[in-house]
Amino acid sequence: ISAAQSRNTELLLVDTAGRLQNKKNLMEELAKIRRIVAKKAPDAKVESLLVLDATLGQNGLRQAQVFSEAAKLSGVVLTKLDGSAKGGVALAVVRELGLPIRFIGAGEGIEDLRPFSSYEFVEALLSG
Repeated sequence: ISAAQSRNTELLLVDTAGRLQNKKNLMEELAKIRRIVAKKAPDAKVESLLVLDATLGQNGLRQAQVFSEAAKLSGVVLTKLDGSAKGGVALAVVRELGLPIRFIGAGEGIEDLRPFSSYEFVEALLSG
């Protein structure tokens, strides 16, 4: 954070991939990152997104709950919608945690990541 501030950087990405919600020490590190950001950059606009695998089903809700507590999530990126997964976990995450789905991933390329459309999502969910 200090390096980004000294360089007048407008955007800082912190990728915490590989963390599992059942690893308490890693979740504590994630919470610490949020505290440090709040302390060193109190006026920064922080977007904290959970990349959630649509194939997880209801286990994804538990993952979102744990990450939301540790990282103060502001939204979700729902991935792997290009397969047989319908992404029903998104409905549970929105209902239970009030987290918006910001983006969806329907492939492996950057062009496959797109803004979430609730209309398209529900239409695809109902069309089977």
